[in-house]
Amino acid sequence: MYAFIALALFACKDDDENEPVTPIIPNEEEVITTVRYTLTPQGGGTASVFSFQDLDGDGGNAPVITADSLDANVTYTGAIEFINELETPAEDITEEVLEEGDEHQVFFQVTSGDFVISYADVDQNGNPLGLSTTFESKTTGGSLTVILRHEPDKTAAGVSGGDITNAGGETDIEVVFPVNVR
Repeated sequence: MYAFIALALFACKDDDENEPVTPIIPNEEEVITTVRYTLTPQGGGTASVFSFQDLDGDGGNAPVITADSLDANVTYTGAIEFINELETPAEDITEEVLEEGDEHQVFFQVTSGDFVISYADVDQNGNPLGLSTTFESKTTGGSLTVILRHEPDKTAAGVSGGDITNAGGETDIEVVFPVNVR
């Protein structure tokens, strides 16, 4: 009797179960060693560059953060880059962020200071991305936190305006830059 039940179970087995199974590989978090935010004055002039570089990752040596000064009351066009310099040649993560724009958003938080950052690009669905910005300096410096968020809820309250509060998702990298306005 037990042999009959076992035979019946195997006889009902779906043919698809014998097919090779392709494993689902999750989207692994990218290694980002370098963040470069370049601000070019609209109408011409010398670009100001804010950079973060941490070639040994978390722990070990402190990251190197450099920040050029900005001129007061100037509007800049901003471009941000994310790079993995542990690869040879260096891997431009910015390209992946652009390709998977609906799964990423760059947030800019002014902790102190008098400047305004606005999105100048959108993802495939028309939601803000943040690789391109407009940056308006006013009269005082402060600090700027740049956050690359993976899989934020871009439809949540305030997120399309750059408010990270309801975004959810995971932070790929977060960098604080000092901003000096002259």
